[in-house]
Amino acid sequence: MAKNLSIKLVRGAVAGVKKDQTATVKALGLHKIGDTVEQPDNPSIRGMIFKVKHLVEVEEN
Repeated sequence: MAKNLSIKLVRGAVAGVKKDQTATVKALGLHKIGDTVEQPDNPSIRGMIFKVKHLVEVEEN
């Protein structure tokens, strides 16, 4: 069975954040602080998380 990642937005992605990072947060499916989404554990999702690692918390399921 494929692993999933639980990704939670812990910091806002609007003020003082580059536009490409804001777009990455939205592409992950996160909108508001506190939102949590489940994404598959694959290299493309890992790359997106790495780009915004200062804004999110990740937990492996």
